[in-house]
Amino acid sequence: MTTPGTDTDVVYRADCPSRPILDQIADKWSMMVMTVLDRPHRFNAIKRRLEGVTQRVLTQTLRRLERNGMIERRVLPTSPVGVEYSLTPLGESLREPFGHLYDWTTAHADEIQKCQQGYDERHHADRS
Repeated sequence: MTTPGTDTDVVYRADCPSRPILDQIADKWSMMVMTVLDRPHRFNAIKRRLEGVTQRVLTQTLRRLERNGMIERRVLPTSPVGVEYSLTPLGESLREPFGHLYDWTTAHADEIQKCQQGYDERHHADRS
């Protein structure tokens, strides 16, 4: 329990520096990209493993992750020039928390789907 007015309240402020970081790492595509990067991968290999992601969204996600220091972009000396992405030590430090979140998600997926169905049924009846 926190006391109003203490430093712990700063997490909820609009100007808190943690907000954009949480927004970035909690984004579904960011989480999935970082999970796919169990080893270095090229752009198209990442795209193939993430069904449904568009080229534009993947490009934006990779740029944000690189900007935040979570992944590294390395230009390969090949012809044509290739690029591969890998986790940085900072990005690697999220593997364990992401693993816990993934485990929780799969463990509770059925329960959550039942809750969603119940909610939808109740609210569909309200609209009829």
